[in-house]
Amino acid sequence: MADGYHGEHPGLSVLLDGRRLSPVQRRIAHYLSEHLDDAIFLSSVELAERAGVSQPSVTRFAVVLGFTGYPELRQALRPLVMGGGPEEPRESLLRGAVDREIRNLAVVRERLPAFPLKELGEHLAATEPLPVVGLRVSCGLATTFAYYARRIHPDVRLLTHGGSELVDGLHAARRAGAEWVVAVVLPRYPREAVQALQYAEKLGLRAAVITDRPDFPAEIVLDAPVSDRLVFDSHAAPLALAMALVEAMADAAPLRTRARLEEFERMTDETGAFLTGDLP
Repeated sequence: MADGYHGEHPGLSVLLDGRRLSPVQRRIAHYLSEHLDDAIFLSSVELAERAGVSQPSVTRFAVVLGFTGYPELRQALRPLVMGGGPEEPRESLLRGAVDREIRNLAVVRERLPAFPLKELGEHLAATEPLPVVGLRVSCGLATTFAYYARRIHPDVRLLTHGGSELVDGLHAARRAGAEWVVAVVLPRYPREAVQALQYAEKLGLRAAVITDRPDFPAEIVLDAPVSDRLVFDSHAAPLALAMALVEAMADAAPLRTRARLEEFERMTDETGAFLTGDLP
């Protein structure tokens, strides 16, 4: 490549060779040449932030190199770093997926002071009922959040089905006195979830969204990175953030939290809901 970059990986050099890059694209190429080991785990948004360019510029850069988009470029870059023999790529991929989740959790840890968890926890503890929305892949995290929130909140309403059932659930919650809705919206982002939040806003509900996009259109956005190293995404960081929100709700109403948790323990003891001691 005519421009050349110090320390450029030979495999990357092949991809860049003969390409006429714009100044913005050269910034991306320079970042890749200096940080390829980390860059293969970044999303297009993260790479854009690190390189100091826009996300569409990253997409155009990938197209200039002959790929359909950034995910295909990243897939091509990974073997340049991971390498290894015939038995190593799968193991390396799994280790890389775990490493990515560790980095994602570190991002959440560093950003915790910036999240309005205390204030939001107070709002959610006070609103009754509390609707929780999660469609498609987001259903799992929404269900986990709702399960624990029910232990400390008197009326949590989980909405995981779309269509008129979702609309009816939001409308009924608002009529019953709800002021807030919590939604989990993870990639791929269901159009119906966004439309439901727009409807919730028309009803007068305030929205807090757990997602991976800081630019998500909601009053309060709790964003945590999602790992896309494997065939399907994994959500360790959003889960940690969701549990931090449950903790904030518990802290906001300590007496109620204590009473409800003690009641729950009495109930489970009476019904024998959980095994004690060794498994049979």
